[in-house]
Amino acid sequence: MALMITDECINCDVCEPECPNDAISAGEEIYVIDPNLCTECVGHYDEPQCQQVCPVDCIPLDPERRESRDELMTKYRLITAA
Repeated sequence: MALMITDECINCDVCEPECPNDAISAGEEIYVIDPNLCTECVGHYDEPQCQQVCPVDCIPLDPERRESRDELMTKYRLITAA
């Protein structure tokens, strides 16, 4: 699954620089995650870095974007090969 940022986001700016895939950006009101770039840090780290640094715990798995670890690794390989 890709991750998502919920309305509880306080725009603290700590998640964006932690994303190794540049999947996080400022949206109109809160930060957003591009699900096409989010690999949950598979290929980079053992745990999603944005979740680790978020002070309000507003970055859950996106139930609309179910992906296996193998699918996330394939996406990682495609992103980093570019």
